[in-house]
Amino acid sequence: MKRARAVLVAILGIVVVVALIAGGVVLWSAYNKTPLPIDDRCVAKAGGHTTTITPEQARNAAIIAGMSIKRGLAPRAASIALTTAYQESGIRNLDHGHADSIGLFQQRPSKGWGTIEEIMDPWYSTREFYRAMERIKNWRTRSINDVAQAVQRSAYPDAYRQHEANARALASSLTGETPASFTCVVNAQKPGDPDGMATFLKKTLGSDTITTTAKDDTLTVKAGNATQAWAVAHLAIATGADYGLVSAQVGPYGWTHSTTSLASWQGKGPTDTTDSVTLTFSTATPR
Repeated sequence: MKRARAVLVAILGIVVVVALIAGGVVLWSAYNKTPLPIDDRCVAKAGGHTTTITPEQARNAAIIAGMSIKRGLAPRAASIALTTAYQESGIRNLDHGHADSIGLFQQRPSKGWGTIEEIMDPWYSTREFYRAMERIKNWRTRSINDVAQAVQRSAYPDAYRQHEANARALASSLTGETPASFTCVVNAQKPGDPDGMATFLKKTLGSDTITTTAKDDTLTVKAGNATQAWAVAHLAIATGADYGLVSAQVGPYGWTHSTTSLASWQGKGPTDTTDSVTLTFSTATPR
């Protein structure tokens, strides 16, 4: 009887420890605004730093980074905007917040940022953030935290600092400054939609930045230079689940979607040999 009781106590102890570990992982994930290891996720690696985000966050981050390219801003602008979005919303397009704060940057209609409908449009809210940021004196050289605070005027003026490393990695990757540095794993994707991807990329990067040609299940995107080509590829991967992306090709480098693990970019040689990207999609519905 004593032996059986000891075994039962040991088993219960193991269960409690496992539960505590699992709970700790969940709390860690929530606190750091990052998905669990078993979840669908996207990863950016740049400057010796790795950051992991959800597909929802990836789509929003793609818009934020892409809009900086559209406005002709240096990648640092994307670092500032992403740092801000990390702190304000966890890079999520929230329909709630403190007082009447909403959206990616928790902008307030009552403070003149726009209507609720406008602010909930991530392209609009990102554009308005950049407009405000560009009015900040010395935004190109001041610390990222201080520029973010100058735009947001938060009650927690140093809170942005904790997100700078993650934001820098995302910005460097999604603006194409670090080639072959972004990937996602998503178990379930929507049907192939090359036209939808083309619309997203043009809206985000601007028709003056890229041109697109869709044929069957392939979308060819021509950018202004090799760095922009890598931005196109990374933005496409970040939103690939929404448009059924199967693969991306940039010069000698290729990426193929996997439903079970984070696919790596494959290829050798220079990364600046082309300004063109070829995207392929799952069988698309007739256009």
